[in-house]
Amino acid sequence: MPYVIQTVDNPERSHLRVDVRDEHVAWLKDNVAKLLAGGALLADDGGQGSGGLIILDTEDRAEAEAFIAEDPFSKAGLFQDVMITRWRKGFFNGEALI
Repeated sequence: MPYVIQTVDNPERSHLRVDVRDEHVAWLKDNVAKLLAGGALLADDGGQGSGGLIILDTEDRAEAEAFIAEDPFSKAGLFQDVMITRWRKGFFNGEALI
């Protein structure tokens, strides 16, 4: 089962989302083969992100923990909280899997 990694930004460090974004996106592109999905969590008005969601294609929690630790946003200290949870694909890519 894949792992969902949800991050919440530290509001006092929100400038890092802009400052480190290009490095973060380049890193994700370098690791795209490991991703089932990913993106920023936005306010309803579509403004700047306040966190993110990654669905990582791994069966290993330690790999998920190591993956998010290497994220440039993590290294810069953007995140206030990181939640890592196993995820069962019930519905995925237009298919019912259950």
